[in-house]
Amino acid sequence: MEAVLTHLRRAIERGDYVIGDKLPSEAELCRTLEVSRPVLREALRALQTMGLTVSKTGKGTFVVASTIEDPTFGDYAASDLLEVRRHVEIPVAGYAALRRTPENLDHLAHLLDRMERETDTTAWVAMDTLFHLAVAEAAQNPVFRRVIEEIRDALARQSAFLNELGDRRERSNREHRAIVEALVDGSQHDAVEAMAHHLDCVETTLTDIVRPRRTDTPTEGEPEA
Repeated sequence: MEAVLTHLRRAIERGDYVIGDKLPSEAELCRTLEVSRPVLREALRALQTMGLTVSKTGKGTFVVASTIEDPTFGDYAASDLLEVRRHVEIPVAGYAALRRTPENLDHLAHLLDRMERETDTTAWVAMDTLFHLAVAEAAQNPVFRRVIEEIRDALARQSAFLNELGDRRERSNREHRAIVEALVDGSQHDAVEAMAHHLDCVETTLTDIVRPRRTDTPTEGEPEA
């Protein structure tokens, strides 16, 4: 999927398909790129998330931008989502370290254990959002939970995007483990630092996907992957 996405993305960026152009049909792309339809559809969804294309039911996929500015996840732009997460989830982690109950810690530990064993990305993404909700619950302020509930769909979409294209799952598990350990210790400072580090890593991965460093030069006739 990453190879297909890279191929189509670069074709758009170098002007093979310009704004307003319709991409070839799914059948034609599958045949040309020698991939299955599910793989192609994942790549097309990623292009749309990046803001390069829009899909119109019954009409096809159309190019709407030649460069990536700010991916969108559900109703929210990535930059807006991250800004809010920094202002909400970092202090929430600090409050959670001071206010968490034994039940909160048991729930987080159980959830984290399941996440570390999970190999299915879809199931892991669902638990990822539950993890951040559980941290908000541990802060003992219902407003914090309500805020996370509001952005939950966007968090899930972002998580799936980062895991599919940025291989984030194992690293995210380690970052989540550090957050839980800080909560267990009751350390407000460590919890704030752990959550800030987690969000820094999310931003770095997102930036690397959106603006990759190009060090490879594909040879003539080879897919740009």
